[in-house]
Amino acid sequence: MSAGAVEIREATRADWPAIWAFFAPIVAAGETYAYPEDLTSAQAEDLWFKEPPGRTVVAVDAATGAVLGSAGMGPNRPGRGDHVGTASFMVSPNARGRGVGRLLGEHVVAWHRAQGYAGIQFNAVVETNTAAVALWRSLGFEIVGTVPGAYRSRAHGLVGLHVMHLDLR
Repeated sequence: MSAGAVEIREATRADWPAIWAFFAPIVAAGETYAYPEDLTSAQAEDLWFKEPPGRTVVAVDAATGAVLGSAGMGPNRPGRGDHVGTASFMVSPNARGRGVGRLLGEHVVAWHRAQGYAGIQFNAVVETNTAAVALWRSLGFEIVGTVPGAYRSRAHGLVGLHVMHLDLR
């Protein structure tokens, strides 16, 4: 899958240093992810890479091979909840505005659909992350609920976490 000079491919562990280069500062910024701030690179790598039936991909610059973003996807819950998928996304600050997030989002939706998932649920979209909320809405996701004050934003204090859903049936 590609859009212009950006391609999506399966991530390998060799991609981790490039992912970590934007993962660490995104988590440290305290605006989008509830990961512990003291994660080591190895701990973060284990969290980010999804085991089958999930998968992890990277968005790369087709000309240079530079990693621009990454997404992990798979079942939201095990057992009786495994028919609904979920995903996590990060885009390098250097690549924002190039459509990388949209391309990753479209890829995730297409992958879940091809795998036969009934829907996709995002469990914790920070309400002040307006760019992400707008992107997911533009891809057909709906906010099905908001947990008030569930996220401690570094810039905004306590803010809500949206649960967003896309029906794939």
